[in-house]
Amino acid sequence: MKLATVTVVTFALAAIAGVGAQAPAFKRTVLQQGDISVPGREAVTAVAEFQPGSSPGRHSHPGEEVGYVLEGRVLLEQEGKPAVTLNAGQPFLIPAGTIHNATNTGATTARVLATYIVEKGKPLTTLAATK
Repeated sequence: MKLATVTVVTFALAAIAGVGAQAPAFKRTVLQQGDISVPGREAVTAVAEFQPGSSPGRHSHPGEEVGYVLEGRVLLEQEGKPAVTLNAGQPFLIPAGTIHNATNTGATTARVLATYIVEKGKPLTTLAATK
């Protein structure tokens, strides 16, 4: 095989691998997790990244979610409350067990910093039934 052919094949394979390695539409990265002074509870701090138009889907947490929009714009929907649009620099609080969803309604990646005060040993997120 000639060097030019090997080079073309190598670049083609790299391009295909790059397409398969695209960022997920929603990603949560846990930054820290540890016990707090309340027995049976722990704090989990994470950054969530949403691509435009994406959301994690309706879900709940076994404790409170205290968050802050770092970048972008998200539509926050909580059961029993009107939906609100949050922009970079705005905080939010979601009570324990509340089914909710957030959708990136902007044109760029939205990033949210969230701290969860949750029951130890339970999954951080439980998906809710679809409506």
